[in-house]
Amino acid sequence: MVKIGIITGSTRPARVNLQVAEWVKTFAENLKLDAQFEIIDIMEYDFPMFSEDLPPIMANKQYSTDEINAWSRKIDEMDGFIFITPEYNKSITASLKNAIDYIGPEWANKAAGIVGYGSTLAVAATLSLRQILSNLNIATVTPFGAFSLFNDFENMKTFRPSDIHHATIENVVTMTVKWSKGLKTIR
Repeated sequence: MVKIGIITGSTRPARVNLQVAEWVKTFAENLKLDAQFEIIDIMEYDFPMFSEDLPPIMANKQYSTDEINAWSRKIDEMDGFIFITPEYNKSITASLKNAIDYIGPEWANKAAGIVGYGSTLAVAATLSLRQILSNLNIATVTPFGAFSLFNDFENMKTFRPSDIHHATIENVVTMTVKWSKGLKTIR
């Protein structure tokens, strides 16, 4: 069985990100795949802005704070990920980029699906995240989930996705699980 971390991409107090992550987790669990799904909320790790002395690739998984070491262990135990990303200024949030940057080898040879949301379906954020993840040797699957802030949220605050997204999200989850199983064999 593979372990898939559903990673939140926002730390704002008024975020809707956690609602999307919870919905994706429930949806994924209902597919009855040979996988465990866990929400990994970057807000719980309280990352300062990246300022380590060594690049993560050179740190040998020995980081300077307990929070970063806990983050390293959590990501290391996962076989794959589904990133839930809002789109801010045509990219991912600074908090998500910061969380990704703090560690290095823990990401390698794993799969990731992406579910984005925003006023333009988070297309630019998704493309940005795919590029960032590829640099860390994370294989991103297609398709990606794309929710509209105007159509899939009530008053832009409460997540109420249209049923039209079900087939796409099923593909995101299914492909992430399949690729995670395959990549597990090379780690």
